[in-house]
Amino acid sequence: MSTQVQYSGGFGNAPIDAAHAFRAAMTVMAKPGQIRTLRGARPPEPLSVAAGTLLLTLCDPDTGVYLAGRANNAEVQRWLSFHTGAPFVTAEQADFAVGAWDDLMPLGAYRIGTPEYPDRSATLIVECDVLHGNGAALRGPGIQDTSHLSLPDIAALQGNALLYPLGCDFFFTCGEQVAALPRSTQITAGT
Repeated sequence: MSTQVQYSGGFGNAPIDAAHAFRAAMTVMAKPGQIRTLRGARPPEPLSVAAGTLLLTLCDPDTGVYLAGRANNAEVQRWLSFHTGAPFVTAEQADFAVGAWDDLMPLGAYRIGTPEYPDRSATLIVECDVLHGNGAALRGPGIQDTSHLSLPDIAALQGNALLYPLGCDFFFTCGEQVAALPRSTQITAGT
């Protein structure tokens, strides 16, 4: 009798699902403030479908993942290990971090890259209760005039943008929705 456990909740058709998810992730990163639907994975709670799909798309055995707060549980760890092989690391070592905003704090714990290698920074996947296209005003690359996005902490994200070309990048997820905020985006309070 086999005691091997199979974990469901991965992509049904991995090559196609991952390609669609990767395209959606890159689109929202290239167009800050735009909200897209992102589905394909069925992760264990408390991960949203969008966060789980991002993790399956972007993580592999060479990308360190930090699970914060409620996301750091045995079921999520087993699911992510089974589907990606990604190692679990501290916030300071993370390539990707996932959790609620308060659980991911402080931002100063994450790598922001170096002048020689600004790409060696962390990307945070922030699980939100709501995600909508109003709130903070966003300007910068990928935005024709102004875009708007509900953000959990405008001041902290403005501080991150001041570090550009260093700093962290962000995905915001809620259910099957995803939006992104690259470090190059300028943020002001708005409605």
